[in-house]
This record gives sequence, structure tokens and C-alpha cells, in this order.
Amino acid sequence: MIDQIQLKNVKAWRESGAVTLAPVTMLLGTNSSGKSTLLQSLLLLKQTVASPDRTIHLNLGGDEAHDFFNFGDFDNVLTHGANAPRQFELAFNFRRPGDERVQEGQFACSYGQTSSGAVAIQELTLSTVARRFRAIRRDKGAYSLMVDDEAQPRAKGRLLAPERSIALPAEAIALLGADGAHLQDLSLAIRRELEAIVYLGPLRRKPERDYVWNKSKPGEVGSDGHKVMEALLASALLKAEDQGETLDGVSRWLKKMGVAEKIEVRQVGRSSRYELVIHKDGVAANLRDVGIGISQVLPVLTVAYFVPRGSTVLLEEPEIHLHPLAQSVLAEMFVEVSKQRDVQFIVETHSEHLFRRMQTLIARRKTNTQKCRMLFVERQGADAVLRLLDVDEFGTVKNWPPNFFGDSVGEAREQAKARAQRMHEVANG
Repeated sequence: MIDQIQLKNVKAWRESGAVTLAPVTMLLGTNSSGKSTLLQSLLLLKQTVASPDRTIHLNLGGDEAHDFFNFGDFDNVLTHGANAPRQFELAFNFRRPGDERVQEGQFACSYGQTSSGAVAIQELTLSTVARRFRAIRRDKGAYSLMVDDEAQPRAKGRLLAPERSIALPAEAIALLGADGAHLQDLSLAIRRELEAIVYLGPLRRKPERDYVWNKSKPGEVGSDGHKVMEALLASALLKAEDQGETLDGVSRWLKKMGVAEKIEVRQVGRSSRYELVIHKDGVAANLRDVGIGISQVLPVLTVAYFVPRGSTVLLEEPEIHLHPLAQSVLAEMFVEVSKQRDVQFIVETHSEHLFRRMQTLIARRKTNTQKCRMLFVERQGADAVLRLLDVDEFGTVKNWPPNFFGDSVGEAREQAKARAQRMHEVANG
């Protein structure tokens, strides 16, 4: 689980401060305020870890088949403005399951630009409660390797350059002696935490009428949900301990949303093709023939049950194309699945209905402000600023930004005034 993230000089974030996350974290705010950058910072590190080039310091993207985002170049990531430094920083704290060697740790890294325009690590810090390792860039691409608060570096040289932002090369591990094994365990824990991040974007792919299935389970559903059908087929047809968990979970929430009684995987004749059938009001229809809301929420529900336990799921606008009740039920799903499957949800949303239901769940003691945090992002000039919404035990927000969801009381007042005016006009001919 990602406990905390921090950005400095990244796009609109001149200084985010330590942003504490919870098992369910909701990001709200106006358009282009900087919400997405908080999610993208984690994906930037995730795609760096997945890079085939182990010597890369930061993978800004460009490979459409494998990268989540193309961040452009160094200047596209960097905050601009008067006196803005030519470096940016990314940091996060994490916790891993209790059976792992490293159960919690911190990652912090600052990046600069070389004379050739490449992104280069200026200082990398990897730490646990026991040890702290630093790689500091010196002249001509050499790095000094520091441990804890020791006054002198353990070693210096160009061969000590960090790899994929989270690890040091074999030469550095060997020079560290007994500490080398601890650093390797820490790097592995960071890698696993980043690999456990799953992203589902706001633009989900429209469904096909049927699909060919190769009788295997996909590794992920894809950032546009294009492998959702394969995940549902695997849940329904593969023999495993968790057989049917994903399909059953998705069906249950669709029913609670009032958009379907259940979903069914059905073979097309005797072919290798399968279709997804939606049952509602006594009618069975192909997924392609029902409202777009079901196809858009299907990836959201599927990913909640399909990801391994302990995953972190990043969601952008999960409520898209859903009616108000269905949007509200999403809040219940996040709370329940997070608790049952130990899945962390970081949700960027504009949905008032989703937010209001989360307030209700807090008031009903189904969750609390330690397990669900509400963060509001806004602009102050060119800079993004984050505000933790102060929610009490009854779900009431004490510091709500004015008019973000509109002025419902003001609208009602204006309607009443307009009604009174028209009635007066009618009465007086």
C-alpha cells in the first residue's frame, strides 16, 4: 500500500507536501487543477521499473505498447516560473504484507538534466526503519554511495549509477558488503509495490459483440479495460480456487446499481468465441446491445476483483456514463472491496453522488476518515494546492470549497423566487 506521496517542481506542483493516502482516497477538484499528476507520478515510476533498459534513470514514455503515458521531455515534467529550479523530485512511502523481508520503506529521488538533455538522477534515497542508502551524483556522471549518516562515502565512481530509479548496480551491492543484501531486499520491495499498481483511465474501450478466448488468464485488464472480457472468461471457465469470484462480484454490484440482475458468459455455438450476456427485467441481451454505462463501469468492477490482493488501483472518473444511484453505489464497492481484499483505491472523481454516499458511509460507521480520505486539489495562480477535507464522524465536511458541486441551496432559492414571480404575473393578468 502507498501510504504517502510527495511531488516537488512537477508540472503544477511546486510543492505538494506530504500527501497522506488511505485504503480509499478520493481526489476531487476542478479541471486541470493537478489531480491527475498525483496519479501519473506513480505511473511514471511504474513504467520506469518496467523498462527493458536497466540503466535508464526515468522512463518518460513514448512506447505506446508498454508505457502508460508519454510525458514528453524533461521540460514538460518540470514546473516553470520565476526562480524555478532545474530539478524535480518524486517520493513515496509504502507498506508491504507481513510475510515479506522489507515490510515498509521510503523512496525519494531528485532528477536533473544532463548537457545532452537526458534525465539523470541527482540524489536517490532508499530507506527502511533500519538503514538509509543514498546515491549522490558528482562530476562527470560519477556517484557517491552513502549509508546512514556516515561522514564518508562507501565508494565513488561512474559504475555506481542507479538503475531504473530504484536500485543500485551489482558493483555497488558488492561494495556494501553485509548491507548489500538489505539494499537488494529494499529495492525488490519497492519494485513489487510499483508493479502492484493498476491503472484504469477515464476512456474505456467499447465492447465487441463476442471474443475469442485462448483459455488463459490475462495478466491485467489494460488501462482502457480492453482485457476485461478475458478476465471475466477466466473467472467463469478456468478451474481455480477463486473461480467465479470476479464474475460473481461484478454481478452483485451491477445488481445493486440497478443496471443488471446478473451477467453471464455464453459460448457462441461450438466455436471458440464467447459473448457476455446481460440479464435485466427478464431479458437477456448481448453486452453490445445494452446501454453504454454498463460497458464503462464493467472494467471498474472487474479490476476491483481481478487484481491480486494487496494491489493499489488508480481510477480516473469511474462514474462516467452512470446514473446517480449507480455512482453512489461505487462508494460502497470501494469501501467493501478495500476491506475484504486489501485493495487500495485512489480515485479521481467529479461525482457529487459518489462523494455524498461516502459521507453517508462515514456517518453510518461503515468506514472512517482513517480508512477513507477526501482530498481537494485547486489552483492558486499557476500552482496546484492540496486541501485535506475535514470530515467529522457524521460525514460533515467542515472546510468545503464553495460552489464546487454548485450551490444547491442557492438554486432552490432562485427557483422559489422565479415561481413566486410567475405566480404573481398570472394572478395579475
